[in-house]
Amino acid sequence: MTNTPWEAASPRYKKLVFTAMAIMGAGIILAIIGANIPSLPTVYTAIGIMFVGMLCHIAGMVVRAKDTRQWRVENGLAAPRKAKSSAREGQ
Repeated sequence: MTNTPWEAASPRYKKLVFTAMAIMGAGIILAIIGANIPSLPTVYTAIGIMFVGMLCHIAGMVVRAKDTRQWRVENGLAAPRKAKSSAREGQ
């Protein structure tokens, strides 16, 4: 892994980050427009769009954590996780 996380990031993570930024930007612009023209439905729509952007951002963080965990396991810096066993296997 390099010193900069962006260079080592997976393409899926980069796509999620750019998608989240674009959606959040559109929501912010729509919120500004809705605030300048007294339109409450426009502001609520903007809040919903920003919420979707935040969900994309959180999904990107999950992907990044998963990629980092996989890299650490591959390089011997972390132990692989044990497979989850069901309660029925023990009987």
